[in-house]
Amino acid sequence: MLIPYATVVAALAKAGITVRGVLHIGAHECEELAAYTAKGVSAAAVDWIEANPELVTRMAARGIVVHNAAVSDVEAELPFHITNNGQSSSLLEFGTHAASYPWCKVVKTITVRTERLESVITRCAIPIAERNFWNLDIQGAELSALRSAGDAIRHADAIYTEVNTREVYKGCCLLGELDAFLADKGFTRHSISMTDAGWGDALYIRTKTVDS
Repeated sequence: MLIPYATVVAALAKAGITVRGVLHIGAHECEELAAYTAKGVSAAAVDWIEANPELVTRMAARGIVVHNAAVSDVEAELPFHITNNGQSSSLLEFGTHAASYPWCKVVKTITVRTERLESVITRCAIPIAERNFWNLDIQGAELSALRSAGDAIRHADAIYTEVNTREVYKGCCLLGELDAFLADKGFTRHSISMTDAGWGDALYIRTKTVDS
């Protein structure tokens, strides 16, 4: 997380928000777990979602339950591109990422069946009313995932997400699109941290209640 989780929690506290539980989409190796638990969220109150089945199996061996799902607003059989660093794996192909990180390569492409987030929540029995902090790190597909949340987004008090100001991945959502979508859902961008490569992280906090 480019904005440390402790900083996020402090910002949420000023807004009167306490993190009761986390929905984390793009688990990778659950690197944020220690940060979550250090700030009072139990491991049992974190639901992880990951598209790469190999990582789901790896985390299971460590005793961490990760829901295997590729989240999108389009339900279809789609290619999922797995990279040599794991963290850059995506439903989308490289855009400017290829020039910014020439050492990072796609080493395998698998076919996944994408699902809407609202369907994943139901299938996996995620207690979404208790997951009021959402964290999305799915390499350019964040807006697609949020669009697929349906009514569930009303349970989020804060959303921390990767954002892009360039087409880091082909067809990825750009910052202005994400700002507009989340504003319509009652969120205001509170803070942002960008890299020189045109991607970064942003924190959105709910400032009003609207119909989802």
